[in-house]
Amino acid sequence: MLSQPDLLLCAQLCDDVADALVNQGYFCQDHALPQTLTAALLNNLQQLEEEEALQPAGIGRQQQHQLNRRIRRDKIHWLSTDDPVQATYLAWMQALQQGLNQRLFMGLFDYESHFAHYPPGAFYARHLDAFQGRSNRVLTSVYYLNQDWQEADGGELLLYTEEQSTALAEIRPEAGRLLIFLSDRFPHEVRPTQRDRYSIAGWFRINNSLNGQIDPPS
Repeated sequence: MLSQPDLLLCAQLCDDVADALVNQGYFCQDHALPQTLTAALLNNLQQLEEEEALQPAGIGRQQQHQLNRRIRRDKIHWLSTDDPVQATYLAWMQALQQGLNQRLFMGLFDYESHFAHYPPGAFYARHLDAFQGRSNRVLTSVYYLNQDWQEADGGELLLYTEEQSTALAEIRPEAGRLLIFLSDRFPHEVRPTQRDRYSIAGWFRINNSLNGQIDPPS
């Protein structure tokens, strides 16, 4: 549960995200969440890393899931409400989900997210987050946790339209920066990073159900 001040901040965030999605299809804002939460999330991720709880990230789902180091080289850990720090972040995203449904009638059903660690040299080649033939992932979110990020550190996220070969936006992964965009509209990539790069990637989904199960399951 979010405190009353946090709910007021989240209401303004919902307004800003909704306006940006309508006007340009993506949203990017610094200091989007409380600084104390950002620091706690970074500490949580680094602790998981020390415990070797992060796993190499793959591409695709279920039978199509595979590791491909030519496409991506990050490591991930899925967030859970069992951890109080992760639960606080997920509560923010749940409030954002509800706010966007109220403002834009998007029918967002749930939210899934994972920590991502890109060690030096890691990258993620250009791709779309909405799986072919699947429309369940509607909005992509990325929240950055890196303090004092410099231009020479690399690791920028490049956002494209499907028609573009040059980037529409270049997002430096600085702590407290929140990026949200339409999953099926904007191909994107992560440039090779020169230092450890930490973030949370997430997806707001609609409920395309089959035999009573969310399609596809997490």
